[in-house]
Amino acid sequence: QAYRSSLEVARRQGARSWELRTAVSLASLLAEQGRSREGLELLAPVFRWFSEGFDTLDLQNAADLLQRLEKASG
Repeated sequence: QAYRSSLEVARRQGARSWELRTAVSLASLLAEQGRSREGLELLAPVFRWFSEGFDTLDLQNAADLLQRLEKASG
């Protein structure tokens, strides 16, 4: 619930980086719970908002997690 609340606050404030970090954390948790598809659906749209900065650690972590989620989701 805390991750979902964090996502809502980040969205209201337009804090894209904060939203990305929270989405990565929540998507990771969902994957650990066997809910990879749900994590993928949560993280993918947030990741697509970014058009630059792909050399940053946050976006690299998000891209790596997205690949793992896609594989796990089949």
